[in-house]
Amino acid sequence: MPEFFCELFSEEIPARLQAPAAADFARLAAEALAPLAPADPRSWSGPRRIALALTVAPAIPASRTTERGPRIAAPEAALAGFLRKHGATREALRHEGDFWVLDRESPAIPAAQLIAAALPALLRRFPWPKSMRWGSSDFTWIRPLRRILCLLDGEIVPFALAAGEDRVHDLAAGDLTEGHRFLSPGAFAVRGADDWAAQLRARHVLVSAADREAAIAAGLAARAAEAGAAIVDDPGLLREVAGLVEWPVCHLGRIDPEFMDLPPEVRQVSMRVNQRYFALRTEAGEPAPYFGFAANIDAADGGHAIVAGNERVLRARFADARHFWNEDRRKPLAERLEALKSVIFHAKLGTQFARTERIAALAAQIARATGADTALAARAGLLAKADLVTGMVGEFPELQGTMGGYYATHAGEPAEIAAAIRDHYQPKGPQDRVPAAPVTIAVALADKLDQLAGFFAVGERPTGSGDPFALRRAALGVVRIIRENNLRLRLRALLQAAVQAHVATLHEEKLVEEILAFMAERLRVQLRDEGARHDLVQAVFAAGADDDFARLLARSHAIAALLETPDGGDLLTGYRRAANILRIEDRKDGPHEGMVDPALLAEPEETALGDALAEADFARLIEGENFAEAMRRLAALRPRLDAFFDRVTVNAEDAALRRNRLRLLAAVRDSMNKIADFTLVT
Repeated sequence: MPEFFCELFSEEIPARLQAPAAADFARLAAEALAPLAPADPRSWSGPRRIALALTVAPAIPASRTTERGPRIAAPEAALAGFLRKHGATREALRHEGDFWVLDRESPAIPAAQLIAAALPALLRRFPWPKSMRWGSSDFTWIRPLRRILCLLDGEIVPFALAAGEDRVHDLAAGDLTEGHRFLSPGAFAVRGADDWAAQLRARHVLVSAADREAAIAAGLAARAAEAGAAIVDDPGLLREVAGLVEWPVCHLGRIDPEFMDLPPEVRQVSMRVNQRYFALRTEAGEPAPYFGFAANIDAADGGHAIVAGNERVLRARFADARHFWNEDRRKPLAERLEALKSVIFHAKLGTQFARTERIAALAAQIARATGADTALAARAGLLAKADLVTGMVGEFPELQGTMGGYYATHAGEPAEIAAAIRDHYQPKGPQDRVPAAPVTIAVALADKLDQLAGFFAVGERPTGSGDPFALRRAALGVVRIIRENNLRLRLRALLQAAVQAHVATLHEEKLVEEILAFMAERLRVQLRDEGARHDLVQAVFAAGADDDFARLLARSHAIAALLETPDGGDLLTGYRRAANILRIEDRKDGPHEGMVDPALLAEPEETALGDALAEADFARLIEGENFAEAMRRLAALRPRLDAFFDRVTVNAEDAALRRNRLRLLAAVRDSMNKIADFTLVT
C-alpha cells in the first residue's frame, strides 16, 4: 500500500494546540480519503509543524452503476430533469421495462488525484480554536503557514491553496521542509515519513512529542542529580515545554538565597506560570535553591549566558512576588472582608462577601453534624475567600486558598482555620488528596454545596456539552470527601439549608432532589471508573433517594455480595419474572395492589411465600441499617419464590385466586424494592 505523508510547516504553534491539531488532521484526512481505505495512521506535532502518515489504496477502482429514471410515459420535463441531474444525454439512456435507465461507468481515480482534490478544502476548513490571516489572503491558520509537504510513495502530490482570486501567497505542495530555525536553518527535500523524521533529527529537530518529553525529563534529572537534588514532578509543565522546543537542551539555574524565604508555592507558581521553569527539591524533600529549564539551542558556551539571563529574569519575578508578599501581610485577612463586597461572584448570585456568609453558616451546620468545632468552622468559612483581594492572588490566581492559609497564620488565626482556608478548594482533580481535618472538611463541603445550590437555583446546570461552572467537579468533590472520610451526613438537610440561602420558593424541595440525584450520579460514575458495581448505587438510590452516601454504599455492597451467590442470582431471576408477569397483567386489569387475603392462599407454596414475606420485614431492617440480616432474609426468600413459580398457577381460572396471587407477587416486588429498585440492576 502506498504511503501518504503530509507535513504542515508554520510559524510557532501554541503548545496546548499542537496535539489536538495533529488529532484533528488525522481525523479529517481519514474522512476525506475514506474511498482510499486509509490505515496505519501516524501523526506528529511540534512547535512549528504537524504531520500525518497513512497507508492508502493506490486508486479508487473503476465502477459501473445503473440509475433508474422516470417512466417512459412520463412527461418530457421529468426526463429532462433526470438527464440534467446526472449530466447525461438522451442517447445514453436505454429501456428497461417501463422505465428509462442510465448506465454510468466511473473510471478509476488515482490516489494522487483524490488527495490533490481533497487537501485544499480540508486545510481551508481546519478547526483551529483561533486563527489569523496574513498578507492579503483570506486563508486562515493558527500562525502563518509557510510550507506544505505532501508525498505519495515519495512523489509530490501537486496542489495549491489558491482559490479564485485568493492566491494564498502562491502556497503549493512540495517535498521540502526545514530543520531547526537556528541550529540547522534552510530547506531540504524528503522522500517519506521515516526519511523526514531521520533527516530532521540530523538537523536538530525531534519530531515526536514523546521523544522531546523524554529528553527533557532525562536532561533535567541529570542536571538536578549533579546538584544533589531532584525535579518536582510536573507532567503538565513537561508536556507544555515539549511543545515549546524542537531540540531540548536542559540547564540548571540558581535561586538567590534572599528569595528562599518566600513560600515555596509562590516560587513554584511564579517559575511555572511566567517562565516555564521546573522547581527542585533536596533529598530531604525541602525546596532546593535551583530551577530547571529547557532551552531550544545548544549554545557554544555550554549555556552559561542562557543560564545567567534566566537567573536575571527570575530575580525580577521574585522581587515582584516579594513585594506582594510583604504588602499583603500588612493587613489581616479579616480586614479584607469589606473589599469582598465589591467582588462579584456571579451576576445572579451576588458578591463574594455574601458567599462567605453563606459558607460560614453552612460550615457551622456541617461541623455540628460531624463533631467539629462550629465556631472555628464558621470563622474559617467567613475568611475562606478573603485572599481573593490580595495582590499575590491577583497576580497568581492559582494560589487562592494557599495564600489565605499563610496570611491567616501571619494574622494569628488558629491553625485549624489557616488549614481550612488553605485546603477548602480540595480536591480540585481526581489525583488530589481530600481534606481530612474536621474543620477543613466542614468548610470544603460548605463551599461545594453552596456552589451547587447556587448555580442550580439560577438555572445554570451542566449540560451534555459543557459545565462552565465546574459543578460536576464540585459534586465529585463532595462524594470523595464523604467516601474517603467515611462521613455519616444527611445531605438532604444540608442541601435544603444551602438552597434556602438562595431561594425560598415552592420549587425548593424539587431543587434539593435534583442536586441530590446529580451527586448520586457522580457517585455512580466514580464507582464505574473504579470498576465497581455502579448499577447498584442507582438501584439503591432509586429505592428511596437515600441522602446518606455512606449508608447507600453499605447497602450497595451488601446487595453486591448477595448477587454474587447462587441464591442472589436466582432471586434476581425470580424478581424479574414476577415483575414481568405483573407488567403484563396490570395492563389487562391492574394494578394488582392491596392486601393479600390469607384465606385465599390455597397452595402450601403460596402460603410459605406469604409467611416468608411477612417475617422478612425489610423496611425495619433497612431503617436499622441491619443490611447483613436483610440480605440473609432476602436470600431465604429465593427457594420459596422458586417453589411458588414451579407449583402455583398465577393466572388461575378462579378470578379471586388470580387476583390474590398477583397481589402476592406485587408484595414480593414491592418488598424487594424497599431494598433496591432491582429493575435497574444489570
